Amino acid sequence: MKRRSFVAKSSLGSLSTLLGVDIIYKELMPKGYIPLAFQEIDPFALFKKDEAMVVLNDKPWNMEAQAHLLNDRITPNKYMFIRNNGLLPENIDEKTWELKIDGESVVTPKSYTLADLKSKFKHYTYQLTLECGGNGRSEFNPPAKGNQWTIGAVSSAEWTGVRLKDVLADAGVKDDAVYIGYHAADLHLSRNPTKEPISRGVPLSKAMQDETLLAFAMNGEDIPLIHGFPLRLVCGGWPASTSGKWLQTISIRNKVHDGEKMEGSSYRVPCETVAPGETVADEDMCIIESMPIKSLITYPKSGALINEGNKLKINGHAWAGELAVSELAYSIDYGTSWKTASLENAKNRLAWQHFKATITFPKKGYYEIWARATDSNGTSQPMVLPGWNPKGYLNNACHRIAVKVV
Repeated sequence: MKRRSFVAKSSLGSLSTLLGVDIIYKELMPKGYIPLAFQEIDPFALFKKDEAMVVLNDKPWNMEAQAHLLNDRITPNKYMFIRNNGLLPENIDEKTWELKIDGESVVTPKSYTLADLKSKFKHYTYQLTLECGGNGRSEFNPPAKGNQWTIGAVSSAEWTGVRLKDVLADAGVKDDAVYIGYHAADLHLSRNPTKEPISRGVPLSKAMQDETLLAFAMNGEDIPLIHGFPLRLVCGGWPASTSGKWLQTISIRNKVHDGEKMEGSSYRVPCETVAPGETVADEDMCIIESMPIKSLITYPKSGALINEGNKLKINGHAWAGELAVSELAYSIDYGTSWKTASLENAKNRLAWQHFKATITFPKKGYYEIWARATDSNGTSQPMVLPGWNPKGYLNNACHRIAVKVV
């Protein structure tokens, strides 16, 4: 799957976008013809990803990291997970790209070019943690349908853009506004232009936070196409599906946004705990908002060998959605006892926090190192799989790695 060809499933328009230039005479190509430039295509090279990343799906593209790849304090592009619902947008021209602000609760519908956004509004840069709501889905039983994410659908990059609240204020927000919803340029898998792959949103209170950005740069450069070039909404700490890529429209709504994947069981969990496999009525499902407390050991890689008598330094990250992480503990005896790790403050609100510890082992043998974070409300990660839900969301069980002392 890692090097599987995807060209036959892609349109010539999307291939032009990936090449960065138009494919001249494409209308003259025989049906099914694969341009030479794509006959040996490598998705890792195409998306500038490390080859240790794991491809889950190629239509649409979905790719995740492994824990040890996420050791950087700020996640570089090559280790950032990819979560798409549709096909990449075609024929993007950043010079003519516009963002529209509309909806029932806008005072004055407006459009802004990228140049308008960059010149009229103050720029902000924040490190923001984005995690797919389904990260960890592969552990649920009964199994949940969807991409079988393990632990690598999370990242914490630096995003630069303008504050959504400044742009909304410029257009004007009516008193009855309660929500915003986004619309983007990606294509439905059916290529039916009347269908949207995804159109989610957040309550107005989240939209008006200082850190909610209309971003045009990631880690100091233009956002890569696969991550939303030329404009992306970024809502740190919430399911990454609320951070719409290829952003074209923000609608100010007088009701909860009813776009694609906002209703039914999409990005919703049972409002009350249910038994595994139990059927849950749509009206008993609640929209996921802030992501739960979670942590990841990023060094060493699981399976490491340590010489007897040596100490082992571990490190990783912890995050807690809208909250801060207040404590990180680790165990080498299956949770029987815990010790506290050193924990740093976040670079800014909604960025993940780094932890480290030095571990001494009593003798040779096999060990597991478990990490458990606690948020500022005193809620800790569960040691095993949390409450079952139909779509396999919000698995924040303790992360574990295996090591041998030899």
